Amino acid sequence: MTAPQLTAPVPAGAAPAPAKAAAPVTEVRTVRDATAFDALADDWDALVDRCAAATPFQSHAWLSSWWRSYGRPGRLRVVTVRRDGVLVGAAPLMLRRRGLPLLSGVGQGLTDFLDVLLDDAHAEQAAAVLARAMAVQLGLRRPWAALDLRELRQGSAAHRIAEHWPGAARRLPDSLCQHLPGVPVEELLSRLPGRTAQRSRVKLRKLEAAGIETRLVPVEDVPRALGELLALHELQWRGRGVTPEHLRPRFAEHLSRSAERMAAAGRAAVRQYRLDGELVACDLTLQVRGLSAIYVYGVHPDLRERVDVAGILFRESLAHAAATGRGELSLLRGDEPYKQRWRPEQARNERLLLGGGPAVALYAAAIGLRAGAVRSLRARAPWLAPLRTRLRELTAR
Repeated sequence: MTAPQLTAPVPAGAAPAPAKAAAPVTEVRTVRDATAFDALADDWDALVDRCAAATPFQSHAWLSSWWRSYGRPGRLRVVTVRRDGVLVGAAPLMLRRRGLPLLSGVGQGLTDFLDVLLDDAHAEQAAAVLARAMAVQLGLRRPWAALDLRELRQGSAAHRIAEHWPGAARRLPDSLCQHLPGVPVEELLSRLPGRTAQRSRVKLRKLEAAGIETRLVPVEDVPRALGELLALHELQWRGRGVTPEHLRPRFAEHLSRSAERMAAAGRAAVRQYRLDGELVACDLTLQVRGLSAIYVYGVHPDLRERVDVAGILFRESLAHAAATGRGELSLLRGDEPYKQRWRPEQARNERLLLGGGPAVALYAAAIGLRAGAVRSLRARAPWLAPLRTRLRELTAR
């Protein structure tokens, strides 16, 4: 007996029907130790390149180095989403409190922009999976658990997570950031008011006359150059109140470790400035596609008496951004006076609370009360304004 056919016969000469594509395989994992996180480096940075919202602070070198210097064992919570083996979503988080669970972003404090990572080609699907995974695997759907994501740029990937969040969500204002277009300094000056532009041109001509030499530091010399940068940074703030963390060995180790890897990958650049052969200034720029950011710099106090320090830093940073095709030069957090002369555009970071309804309401109320107390103090004690400005300068990092 002839066996019955399970499919319709294909006419002679006709092409066979295309096979139905297999559904993509999605894998979700929560990484809880530094060794496993380090193993993600290549896949992680490939995802950074595929995430338009990513900043240099989402690079694996920055986050893993920060964790080695500041993380607490047992509290790492990195949620990853893979699609057919390719990393398409990642949330670098850490547990801050165990009683009433509170999570935050890895890097908080020293990091001007925090975020999650989503592959642009699969952003909506990855965001939905990541939101569910964070709610279930991290227990954030429980009433008294919450995630506090700070310093999110406008248009950050984390906002897509909020759209798929199964619990409560609140968006609150965070730090003020400023940025300039990544164009040569002369083009930028053409956009400024006449007198301001003229004064800046005079200062720049004095810079050229002073004969300051600029050098881009090779990757192999980055650790040593950053040690010299931090020494200059301490010297420039001596007697005026330096940010204490910038003087601690763990910060130097983090900066050296992360910047060396980032420089090797084209995500960081260190510049040195010499006058008559002597090192007088140094700065560290962090970068990804489309964005450069001046993170930290050091200047010898004697140089301030001779030339416009901000002028040389901005001139070289703008030239670097323009030459590498990065359309934005970020001045990061803070509204220090030396930035205002360039008329930067301003944008406020956001703070995103996700979790159970009671926890989100409680943390949002506490944040609101704190902000209200600050506003009240400003109104009742205006004489504290200069001190507040100084404190903002010192805590901008």
